[in-house]
Amino acid sequence: MYPLHLTVNGTAYDVEVDQRRTLLDLVRETLDLKGPKKGCDHGQCGACTMIVNGRRINSCLSLALTHDGDEVTTVEGLSDGEHLHPLQQAFIEQDAFQCGFCTSGQLCSASALIEEIRQDLPSAVTGKGPVELSREEIRERMSGNLCRCGAYNNIVEAITSVAGEGR
Repeated sequence: MYPLHLTVNGTAYDVEVDQRRTLLDLVRETLDLKGPKKGCDHGQCGACTMIVNGRRINSCLSLALTHDGDEVTTVEGLSDGEHLHPLQQAFIEQDAFQCGFCTSGQLCSASALIEEIRQDLPSAVTGKGPVELSREEIRERMSGNLCRCGAYNNIVEAITSVAGEGR
């Protein structure tokens, strides 16, 4: 067991961690935050997406010990107490989920996507220059988050309603 210090959703934690434990398992089993889901456990579905130091990651592929000192945000950390994050509200208004299994990963990914656009960080298909928010750009940046129910159009609408089109 190895010592690990990290901050999750604004709360500092000091825990002892097995070197083989993933960040997802630590958050779900030790910290009892059940928002991030273990979908495929191979980094293919995005249900486990968390935001670490401002960047989204597949937490099922990331060893917990590599996050010593990091700031982690799960879906539970997006809201402000009783007040939903604008993306959470938009997902409700746009009917952007059905079964809800992928929703926590979708929300974390969408939140990071909006910040990436604000910082002009390019995606795999973005050329040089300012990044323009478009439905195509949203689809590209959300492509690592699968929805088995097929709510993709509504997810894009929810993100667009929060981020706005263009700049």
